Amino acid sequence: MTKVFIDGSAGTTGLRIVERLSARKDVELLRLPEEMRKDINARRDALNAADAAFLCLPDDAAREAVSLIGNPGTAVIDTSTAHRTMAGWVYGFPEIGGRRKEIPSAKRIANPGCHASGFIALVAPLVENGLLSRDAQLSCFSLTGYSGGGKKMIAEYEAAQRDTLLDAPRMYGLTQQHKHLKEMQAVCGLRYAPVFCPIVAPYYAGMEVTVPLFADELKGGKKAAEEAYAAYYQTGLVRFVSDPGEGGFLSAGKLAGRDDMTVSVLGNEERLILTARFDNLGKGASGAAIQNLNLLIGAKETEGLEVGA
Repeated sequence: MTKVFIDGSAGTTGLRIVERLSARKDVELLRLPEEMRKDINARRDALNAADAAFLCLPDDAAREAVSLIGNPGTAVIDTSTAHRTMAGWVYGFPEIGGRRKEIPSAKRIANPGCHASGFIALVAPLVENGLLSRDAQLSCFSLTGYSGGGKKMIAEYEAAQRDTLLDAPRMYGLTQQHKHLKEMQAVCGLRYAPVFCPIVAPYYAGMEVTVPLFADELKGGKKAAEEAYAAYYQTGLVRFVSDPGEGGFLSAGKLAGRDDMTVSVLGNEERLILTARFDNLGKGASGAAIQNLNLLIGAKETEGLEVGA
């Protein structure tokens, strides 16, 4: 049985990991009493006693947690931004760039960011297949539910007397310095970071990431992109859907509560809309982390996860 410790189990990502793992018979969760949850010595002991440790912490706290680990057998899955482009860490997106082969033997796995997951799922296969230039100057529009902002944002949106500005979608990352940009550029092998427009809207969960393109930016156009995705996503939690079939609309909440992702190529022969849909807490956070754990311990990749047919 695999011993697992979740450092930061009280946050939104940690809570869903606890929920997904609690019913499993192949995992033993190491838990700390509430009063010891932030005790550095108790955390050190738990981290070093674990076969696998999830870090669901702010960046600085995640770096500190790694420094506490002296046991070479403890594998770390870090859900923070701290290590996503750092040497010695495997980027935990199994479907991209052959990383499924690297994860089972890795001791340091950096879980992808939520917005970044959608962008990378759309762009990386096209770059790898030579359909999209590494010099492409891209833009990305990403719509997310408010749960992605953590407990504080959830409380703000669910307050009885909330600010009326929260009743409409709100754009953020206005300085083009969003923390996911670095991994979006690096993992896709792009020369330029995209112009990125993230928007949080007044619904709990679900994410829709869109990359618009003129067809002549893509070698082979719409058909080539569709064929590339269909061939690329044969294994894992990402799948190509040719026709989302929602009467001309595309809901960002379609995959809420699930741990998989769909990608589609919409538009026409002149202008394309590449779109990824998933749950910001699922394939965008906790679900991806558990997928990485499953690969790490040799379990079925979808064990304990909610996925579509």
